[in-house]
Amino acid sequence: MKAPIHREMAVSGAAPLSVCVITHNEEENLPRCLESVRELASQIVVVDSGSSDRTVQIAREAGAEVYEQPFMGYVLQKEIALRKATAKWILCVDADEWIDHELRSAIRRVLANGASGDICGYWVNRRTFYQGRWIDSSGWSAEWKIRMVRKGKGRWTGIDPHDRLEVAGETARFSGRLCHFPYKNFAAHLNKIDRYTAISAGIHVANGGGPSLLRMYAEPVLKFFRMYVAGLGVREGFQGAALAGMGAFYVFLKQLRVWEARHTRGSINNPHQEP
Repeated sequence: MKAPIHREMAVSGAAPLSVCVITHNEEENLPRCLESVRELASQIVVVDSGSSDRTVQIAREAGAEVYEQPFMGYVLQKEIALRKATAKWILCVDADEWIDHELRSAIRRVLANGASGDICGYWVNRRTFYQGRWIDSSGWSAEWKIRMVRKGKGRWTGIDPHDRLEVAGETARFSGRLCHFPYKNFAAHLNKIDRYTAISAGIHVANGGGPSLLRMYAEPVLKFFRMYVAGLGVREGFQGAALAGMGAFYVFLKQLRVWEARHTRGSINNPHQEP
């Protein structure tokens, strides 16, 4: 087993960088993620929520600090990881993401030369690979997200399962791409829709919200139109149609689950329960 990599600076003479990842059964994705940041990171923090595969072993073999934490929801889970980071700069990535060469070089320049002005955070442009092709439309293009922050200047917010990293201070944009491979196949996509709608509907009901028949009927149609027509998903061929269809199904299933919780004996007891 490798020693934790924070014992030795990964980039000689540069400001240290902590990389934070949350995991649950990510043995297929995690090696690619960790390899992409290996040259940059002085510390890797992995917060795992009870993986039953080789995820923890892979993380430890890569020199990461692994913390076992029952799943608290995406926002809290990522905030826990963020708080365990000790370096001046913190890069937050998901296990199914990795950084390309251009983004790696841009991060390295900031670590070596310092950030300009009072910049406390950086946006990265995420590009998703879906069913054999990179997606550059359907609302998935130019998907800018804050992912690197100065220690003490960032925090995870949002409403599960849709988290976001906020920065107290000025921000700038990195060149390069944060690459994303969210679904191995259609079954994995459906499983994530099932999990995310359960979480989202559970929180909606817990906050006193009810179902809307109008939204159940209208939102799927509007979602498909926004992704496939207005979002130019038609340019993506079959994959564009599949994404728009899955997007429409997501908003329909969420409303259906809210209705179920309100009108049947079924209920969503713990929306943060790990699948």
